[in-house]
Amino acid sequence: MSLRRGGTMLRVGGYRVLQSGRSVCSTAFIRRIAPSAHTCGLRSPVRSVSGGRDTATGWYGSAVDSAPVHLAEDFLVHLQQVSGLPWWLSIAAGTLSVRTLVTLPLAAYQMVIISKVETLQSEISELAKRLRYEVSVRAREKGWTEKQSRFQFQKNLRRIVSQLYIRENCHPVKASLLVWVQLPLWISISLALRNLSLDQSGLASGGVLWFSDLSEPDSTWILPICLGLTNLVLVEVFSLQRVNPSRLQNIMTNVIRGFSVLMIPIAASVPSSMALYWFCSSLVGLGHNLLLRASFLHRILKLKNQRSETPYKDLLNGFLSKYCK
Repeated sequence: MSLRRGGTMLRVGGYRVLQSGRSVCSTAFIRRIAPSAHTCGLRSPVRSVSGGRDTATGWYGSAVDSAPVHLAEDFLVHLQQVSGLPWWLSIAAGTLSVRTLVTLPLAAYQMVIISKVETLQSEISELAKRLRYEVSVRAREKGWTEKQSRFQFQKNLRRIVSQLYIRENCHPVKASLLVWVQLPLWISISLALRNLSLDQSGLASGGVLWFSDLSEPDSTWILPICLGLTNLVLVEVFSLQRVNPSRLQNIMTNVIRGFSVLMIPIAASVPSSMALYWFCSSLVGLGHNLLLRASFLHRILKLKNQRSETPYKDLLNGFLSKYCK
């Protein structure tokens, strides 16, 4: 057993325990060692976000008690201890640092990959025309049916495209790296804040203004509405980047718009700490998206396709022409 009285984090037999006043037991600690006991003044099961009981079982219980979530908890607690900032400002600072140090470089890398793929499209188009002619000649010689000719064309075109991607080191799958990192990170930090809100971690008095209690939902709905509006603006910024969107892209854009609206009542039902994190994350994401539009950054990244020298003016004109006709 080892206790650290200087901060809020203690460790008992390898378990993480959060200290606040007299209570030094976390909900995770109680669930692990005494699921049915009344320990350290806290009853198990503990209260949920909505004021009921915490019934985190099954896959969700495994998720909230997983190693990535605990690492995120440690990061948030240590950041707050080291910085000495109030919890609301610590959450905002942690969000900015994580998104800037982790997701921003990946977003820039995604831009490089997409730029290379877009540049290859003209070469792929020319090679496809040449291949179609060669397949038609061979089909007459071999007596292939239309189905056989189509199969040979598609098989060889896939091989040619794959070789081009290898040559330029820009397979489109690499562009999805941002999603595979950002989504688990977002989930881990969200669940970490959920756990800290249920524990006696100081979040109850770590807020400011109308959300003074970060362990309770925002009853004014100000944070959830700000989150929804920020996400909708972010969706529109992305949609205006596409010159001639396909039908599938338009459908996906509408789906994301609907999800952005759906996030408003969801954010109103979770602790304010989670809603604050989601809002800060979306706000930082919007700022990063605007930064990645800068022409000087395109020159630094050596993007091969032509980019506008006045990206912000073009964005403003796009908004005005779309919504202010």
